[in-house]
Amino acid sequence: MRITVIGAGYVGLVTAACFADVGNTVVCVERDSGRIDALRRAQVPFYEPGLSDLVERNAQAGRMRFVPELQQGLDGAQVCFIAVGTPPLPTGQADMSQVREAAAQIGRCVSGPLVVVQKSTAPVGTVAMVQGVIDQEMAARGAQHWVRVVSNPEFLKEGSAIEDFTRGDRIVLGSRDERAVAVMRELYRPFNRNHEKIMVMDPASSELTKYAANTMLATRISFMNELARLAEAVGADIEQVRLGMGVDHRIGSHFLYAGAGYGGSCFPKDVKALAFMAREAGLHAELTEAVDAVNQRQKQRLFEKIAAHFAADGLRGKTFAVWGLAFKPNTDDMRDAPSIDLVEALLAAGARVRAFDPVAMESARRLWSAREGLQLVGDTQAALDGADALVVVTEWLAFRSPDFEQLAQRLKARVVFDGRNLWDPSAVRAAGLQYYGIGRG
Repeated sequence: MRITVIGAGYVGLVTAACFADVGNTVVCVERDSGRIDALRRAQVPFYEPGLSDLVERNAQAGRMRFVPELQQGLDGAQVCFIAVGTPPLPTGQADMSQVREAAAQIGRCVSGPLVVVQKSTAPVGTVAMVQGVIDQEMAARGAQHWVRVVSNPEFLKEGSAIEDFTRGDRIVLGSRDERAVAVMRELYRPFNRNHEKIMVMDPASSELTKYAANTMLATRISFMNELARLAEAVGADIEQVRLGMGVDHRIGSHFLYAGAGYGGSCFPKDVKALAFMAREAGLHAELTEAVDAVNQRQKQRLFEKIAAHFAADGLRGKTFAVWGLAFKPNTDDMRDAPSIDLVEALLAAGARVRAFDPVAMESARRLWSAREGLQLVGDTQAALDGADALVVVTEWLAFRSPDFEQLAQRLKARVVFDGRNLWDPSAVRAAGLQYYGIGRG
């Protein structure tokens, strides 16, 4: 098929590359000229394992190209994906301006039958809004084309997006139009061969499914973080509790890890957006709002432990090695990352920070630039130079098995703060270090 993707960001680029890789011809429309220039050189502007190779292979094969204007990319297309940003407004509501503008452009440019796929995460009612905008723009120029809008929410995890797209557990389609659904079934056929993954539902249910799924996962994380506080208060170990819960098939073991809080581009904004939708509908989403509140509180937990440990002489002048800046492993994404809260709190208290992340260093430089008291260093060992204590914020594999005896020799205060419960406390203490985890009794 001939596919157009509006937006060459995270979702748009993964979508485009995966469809191109199974033989479709895909045109990505992207306003950012710098991003287009980079993509034409097969340089992906963010880190996602395997994506650079996928883009380069399909661009060289002529199945994938990048243009700045929709008119250049829409001619002859059978399917057009809207994959633009929907950032949160201060109220928590999703900013729909980019989606609305994309719909208007489609209405002004479309020249034949087209299925428009709403891929951006957007609230209930977006399909109807996009359809209305397109119809209005076509009517203004006297065009009469069969154009139908379908909701197709993404369920991509940063760090495993290609696997999630090509081998995901469901493909949700929101449409009441049989012809549009038939086009989408054919488009997704290469990814729907082993067993039926396609779930067709009404647009509103499809749109709500995305928010419901992310909020449920965020709820599990916040519940475990709240439970971790209780475990500390009563002398229990949250890791043992997690194991005891996870073997229950009704609960399962996924997303039951206590830690420094969740971040990223999805959970924080989707939880807030769902709460906003509830308020707009005249409801009070008490549990959803509590999930967000617990997470905001949890992001302060590591600093609270650090401040309590050094309460006698304070944090001013102390140096902290921070391992991990991205909100999760296998990504360079620092949006709403717990590391930001920690570093800012340490700097505000007069401490110095030496920080390292395997892939997020450029993201950190863009965020903090030349920040006084903060040094962004090249590896884990450089972060330890002159450090009083070590804090782990992101659960990268490279951080899982350090030499604890060497840490005990290099850390002046001989103390570690394990924000992801990576380590066995007894092994850490046996090396002569003090250990603080999350909910470890």
